[in-house]
Amino acid sequence: MDIVDDVSDPKPIFSTNSAGEAFMVEPPGGTGGPGVLVLHSWWGLNDWTRGFCRQLAESGFTVVCPDLLEGANPTTEDEAEHVLATRSPDELSGLVMSSARTLRAVSEDPNAKIGVIGLSMGASMSLWLAARLPTEVAASVVFYGAQSIDFDDATAAFQGHFGDDDHMVSEEDRVVTESFIRLGDNPTDFHVYPGAKHWFMEDGDNFDPEAAELAFSRTVDFLADRLRVDAQN
Repeated sequence: MDIVDDVSDPKPIFSTNSAGEAFMVEPPGGTGGPGVLVLHSWWGLNDWTRGFCRQLAESGFTVVCPDLLEGANPTTEDEAEHVLATRSPDELSGLVMSSARTLRAVSEDPNAKIGVIGLSMGASMSLWLAARLPTEVAASVVFYGAQSIDFDDATAAFQGHFGDDDHMVSEEDRVVTESFIRLGDNPTDFHVYPGAKHWFMEDGDNFDPEAAELAFSRTVDFLADRLRVDAQN
C-alpha cells in the first residue's frame, strides 16, 4: 500500500501541558474534510501511523491522531506492554475524548459527527468512544481489536478488519464484539482476511500487503459513505 508523504504540512495541535500532542493532516490544498480520528496501536505514533494518516487525508479527510504513548515507539511486545502499563487509563480516555472534540472543531463542519479508526490497542478505544460519545461519532472502524461493552446508546455504524491467524484477538473475541454491537441495533460490516495476522495492516513481520490494501479501500469507502449520510441528516 503506497503512502503519500506530501499531502499537507502536519502539525501538533495540542500542548503537552494539557491534552498531549497530536498529529494533524488535511486534504490537498488545505481545505477541510470530514473529520477522522486515528487511534494508533501500541507501537505508538510512528512513521507508519503518520503515513497512514497522510493517505487518509489524500482521500479527502481531515485527520487527527493523538500521541497516546507520549512519544514512545516500542519495538517489541514486551516493551509495548511495559509502556502501556505506565499510562493511566483515565488520562488515555481523557486524551481520546478531547482529541475527538478538537477534531470536530478543525474539520470541514464543526457540527458534523466524526469517524474513528482504531488499530489494536486503539481499536478498543475506538469502540469505547463510539459508545461514550454517541452524538459525536458516526462511524467506527476497528483493526484487530475487541470490546465487550454496552452499545445501546451508540448511533454509529461499525466496520471491523480481522485476520484469521491472530494470536491476540480470537474468533470468539470478534464474534462477541460484533454481538454486543448488534445488541445495540447498530449496523456492522466485519471482514476476516484469510491467513492475516495481528498487525497485518502495519509495517513489520506481520504486514500483509494484499489484506492491507483491501482493508484500506473498504475503510475509505465506509467512512466516506457514513460521514456523508450523517451530514445529510
